Amino acid sequence: MGFFAFLILGLIAGAIAKAILPGRQGGGILITLLLGVVGAFLGGWLGGLIFGTGLQEFFSLTTWLLAIVGSIIVLLIYGMITKRTAR
Repeated sequence: MGFFAFLILGLIAGAIAKAILPGRQGGGILITLLLGVVGAFLGGWLGGLIFGTGLQEFFSLTTWLLAIVGSIIVLLIYGMITKRTAR
């Protein structure tokens, strides 16, 4: 998968993760892109570690599911960090 395809995947996966999680997460489009890309990396790494598959093709369902799950994990961690510093 190319660099720009990975950025698009991260942006969309981050937006889907924000839509799935309840509550209001801070950050705009740049934070969503960053968290989505980090989440896609995390999802690909975990997928390779647990299932023996990773982020392969842009239009693969496995790629999207791994990227979204990874983005949800990263978004949960980001939410815990930002709530802790906001107090």
